[in-house]
Amino acid sequence: MARGEMVGKVALVVALYFLVVVGLHAVEGEVTCDQVVSNMAPCATYLTSNRDSVPSGCCRGINSLNNAARTTPDRQAVCRCLEQTASQLSDVDPEKARSLPEKCGVNLPFEISPRTDCSTVE
Repeated sequence: MARGEMVGKVALVVALYFLVVVGLHAVEGEVTCDQVVSNMAPCATYLTSNRDSVPSGCCRGINSLNNAARTTPDRQAVCRCLEQTASQLSDVDPEKARSLPEKCGVNLPFEISPRTDCSTVE
């Protein structure tokens, strides 16, 4: 896998991870890991660089996932996908990942963390 692809996947995982923990929306079994990675790909540059502004495509992807994962199983699936993808990448800035919800206008009642237990996501 090319480094650029890995960076994109890690960024997706981190951003989606916090969305899953918050409580995304969708039909059970509808959200796939490929969809998660695809929606979060635009966030990769922001999460792995010195850029200060979040690309609009990143926020669109986050909002799309937030609207797609409506059930607990879907939110947990997104969470697991994010964990798996993040484990493959190492250059995501955790502070930037934590800032994504606020910068994209998504209110989350928790801090984004790679230590979230996906089985407790509802």
